[in-house]
Amino acid sequence: MLLDGRRPDDVARAADLLVRGDLVAFPTETVYGLGANAADDVAVAKIFAAKGRPADHPLIVHVAAGAAADAAVAAFADRVPDAARRLMQAFWPGPLTLILPRRAGVGTASAGGQDSIGLRCPSHPVAQALLGECARQGVHGVSGPSANRFGRVSPTTAAHVQAEFGDSVAVLDGGPCDVGIESAIVDCTRAAPVLLRPGVLTRAQIEAALGRPLVADEAAGGEAPRASGTLESHYAPSARVRLMDARSLQAALDVLGEDAAHIAVWSRALLRSRSGKIIRRRMPDDAQAVAQQLFAVLREFDEQGVKLIWIETLPGTPEWEGVADRLRRAAA
Repeated sequence: MLLDGRRPDDVARAADLLVRGDLVAFPTETVYGLGANAADDVAVAKIFAAKGRPADHPLIVHVAAGAAADAAVAAFADRVPDAARRLMQAFWPGPLTLILPRRAGVGTASAGGQDSIGLRCPSHPVAQALLGECARQGVHGVSGPSANRFGRVSPTTAAHVQAEFGDSVAVLDGGPCDVGIESAIVDCTRAAPVLLRPGVLTRAQIEAALGRPLVADEAAGGEAPRASGTLESHYAPSARVRLMDARSLQAALDVLGEDAAHIAVWSRALLRSRSGKIIRRRMPDDAQAVAQQLFAVLREFDEQGVKLIWIETLPGTPEWEGVADRLRRAAA
C-alpha cells in the first residue's frame, strides 16, 4: 500500500496503522525508516523479522518536535545529560541521534535489550506530520531503522522501499530524501560524549554545540553501547564495491582495455576506457551532494546487473567523514 505524505488523510491512516501495531515505512531527511510503535515490543519484533535484523541490534526511536519531543524523551530516557540537552537545542529537528540512559521497562525491544536507547527528532515535514499524529494518539516514539533488508543499501525513495518489501509493508511517500545518509550518532551515556557514527553533521559542528571536544571511544570510560549502522560490513549492494584513487582507477581500466565489462565506475576524475561496456557516472565535488546521491547510485548500479562497483576514494577533509564511513562499510 502506497500512501501520499502530502495528504493529511493518508498521514492519519499511516498513524492509525502504527498505533494498532502494524509496520509503516516513512520518509525522513536522511533515509526512509521502517516504523513501529517503539513502546510495543510485539510491533517492534515485526521490524526485526521483516528486515532479517538480529534482535540485539538496537533501533533508533523517532519523536515529534516541540513539546511532543520533551514528552517522548521523558517517556524513554531515565535522564538527559547536559551534553544531550545542548545537542538537542542545536540540532533537533535534524540528522542527529542521541544515545541516552533508558527508562527501565520502556522500549526494551527497540533498545536491543540494552539499558540505553537512541532518540532522534527528524526534520522531514512528512515524518513530523506522522509523528505528531502518533503522539496525539499516545504513541510517543516510532522505531525506524532503514527500510531495507539488514545490511543492504538504505532506501532514499518510496520506490526503493517497495523494491525491498513489495506490498507487504505500507509506505508513506514523502519524495526523495534530502540528506541521503543516516544520522550521526552521539553517545551521551558515559563520562564524555562520543561520536559512534558520523553523518552530514561534522565533528566540528557537534563540538561547537557541546562547547567541548568529542572524545575517542577508548577514552570515554564505561562500555560503549551498540548502535545502528556500526557493523563493519553494512550498506552493501549486491555487486562488490572497491575503493581506489583516480590513478589506480585509470590504471585498472587501461589494463582491462576493450574486455572490461560488468563494471560500474563512480568518480570525480574524468577517466578513459576503451570498452563500451563500462557504466560510468560522474561523482559531484560537494560532500553533501554525494551523500544525497550515494545510496541511489549504488542501487542503480545493482539494477544494471554489474558485478563490480569501483568508486574513487574521497577527500580526507571533515565534511566527507559521513560518506566515507558508509563507503568503507559497503566495501568491507
